[in-house]
Amino acid sequence: MGRLNGKRAVVLGASSAGNMGQHIARRFLDEGASVLVAGRKESVLAQFATDHACHWAACDITSEESLAAMADAAVAAMGGIDIAVNATGWGLLKPFLDTTRAELDAITALQYVGPFQFCQAMIRKMARSRGGAGGSLIQISSATATIMLNDHAAYMGTKAGTDHVVRCVAHEFGEEGIRANSISPGLTETPMTADAKGVPGLFDSFLAGYPLGRIGTSDDIAAAAVFLASDECFMTGENLQVNGGLTLRRNPTREEMAAAMAGAV
Repeated sequence: MGRLNGKRAVVLGASSAGNMGQHIARRFLDEGASVLVAGRKESVLAQFATDHACHWAACDITSEESLAAMADAAVAAMGGIDIAVNATGWGLLKPFLDTTRAELDAITALQYVGPFQFCQAMIRKMARSRGGAGGSLIQISSATATIMLNDHAAYMGTKAGTDHVVRCVAHEFGEEGIRANSISPGLTETPMTADAKGVPGLFDSFLAGYPLGRIGTSDDIAAAAVFLASDECFMTGENLQVNGGLTLRRNPTREEMAAAMAGAV
């Protein structure tokens, strides 16, 4: 404990009870950081802030103005920003030929343009040339930015694109004292995957792809985020595959999923 003493952290994407963003925020608090949680569901954020003695701000990642206001609120509440995590996401699962232009626009706004502008807003507060102290930017990506999964092309493409944006940020802003990295979970039990978890046999169909023998948890991701956020981390422009070795193997095929679900009935 205490690895983040004195640090000031923003965690965007923490407005669903028990989601990955909230796990990260709790772990940061346990490690001694001041934390501001942000997202679109104000009542959930306010309750989390009350329960954990931290700050909160409403923020829609698809709005540049909302991101700027959230950054200002974080500085006003904590005096600055040393750590910024984007844990927003939308698990769009749709066959390639059925994916609509409206869905493409929505997921690009959420998972590519939004993270790009999140980094811009955070850098404007963190960069040494702008009066900041440098720090750590962390983007939650996905193992599917590297390995295949059926009916997931729009999600995968936007995650992969944002991984490259993180590398660009690391390259350009290292001299400003800013590190930028991403974390790639595999299948993880979160509110976003609750419906899939409820399908008999579906989660089990993924297990063969995990050399470490289990599905990942949000706590696994939070532990990696603490390392990336801490002064111990001499790493930038990297993507951490925090998924039990999944990318050494693969996700199940559609046929393997169907067989596992049929066997579980």
